[in-house]
Amino acid sequence: MLDTKRILVTGGSGFLGSFLCESLLDDGHDVLCVDNFQTGARENVRHLLDHPRFEMLRHDVTVPLWVEVDEIWNLACPASPVHYQTDPVQTVKTSVMGAINMLGLAKRTKSKIFQASTSEVYGDPRVHPQPEGYWGNVNPIGPRSCYDEGKRCAETLFFDYQRQCGVNIRMARIFNTYGPRMNPYDGRVVSNFIVQALKGEPITLYGEGQQTRSFCYVEDLIRGFRALMDAPDDTPMPINLGNPGEFTIRELAEIINELTGSQSRMVYRPLPQDDPTQRRPDITRAKELLGWEPKIALREGLIRTIEHFDEVLTRAAASATPRRVAVDHVRGTTAAARANGTTHAALP
Repeated sequence: MLDTKRILVTGGSGFLGSFLCESLLDDGHDVLCVDNFQTGARENVRHLLDHPRFEMLRHDVTVPLWVEVDEIWNLACPASPVHYQTDPVQTVKTSVMGAINMLGLAKRTKSKIFQASTSEVYGDPRVHPQPEGYWGNVNPIGPRSCYDEGKRCAETLFFDYQRQCGVNIRMARIFNTYGPRMNPYDGRVVSNFIVQALKGEPITLYGEGQQTRSFCYVEDLIRGFRALMDAPDDTPMPINLGNPGEFTIRELAEIINELTGSQSRMVYRPLPQDDPTQRRPDITRAKELLGWEPKIALREGLIRTIEHFDEVLTRAAASATPRRVAVDHVRGTTAAARANGTTHAALP
């Protein structure tokens, strides 16, 4: 018999949350999706609204929630600098008060609870790649600290509730993730570059574009989430989830230019304060304890993401002919070939 659970997903209409809701529904669970729609989008879960086991509730996690659930996934928090720096006080409240409220709910209902933490707890790291045992290098009073320190405090709360109250916790430190359903204008590097390339606008790099990041496709990350939640109760926490493939920001821009067929030039702006110079996960723990590692290469994931962004921009624009041609380049076909009922082999 299927072990059906009633599962709460906070931030469930967000980029990651919507994919997680789908995955849980596919396994036959009842899903209560909670979101205040500060950064989440109804469009991300519109296709789930008629599902018999899906329920949507507009609610802010800074306010206590009284529901009966078997499992809690706490994903609620703005995750891009543009969003979390718009209202930094609310960002801290979401991380800290949201953690307290969800942990209190987990304690009362005796539910297992998952915390979506972040690689930002490592700050601008002095250890590379970053293992879970590294304590980080975070500026506690900088413009990014509302997110970084909010997530660090949430981690403290989770472990204190585990030690003091016996709450069964899971914690993932998420590295840069990308894919369909990202907000095209959320200010993250992948969405920025794709939108600029599809529109033929200059691609904006900060500093010299030599800072590095590791990009994990959303499908891989959700597999990691599920593996971590299903792991034995004595599994050491936290666990890094991300793709250890490391690229400079300039390399990312060049790949996106190539895949879109764009001729966008690079423009350079001053490096933002406290922007990490390098970021790459050590996923030894995830491999050994969860049997997890990412499978989707950067180019493959970017092709899927570019196709999605093109569709979004096409719907939002009166004429999208240049973007349509760009995506034809990605797919290894042309509009003319499709019109004639012929296609070309996909690009490698």
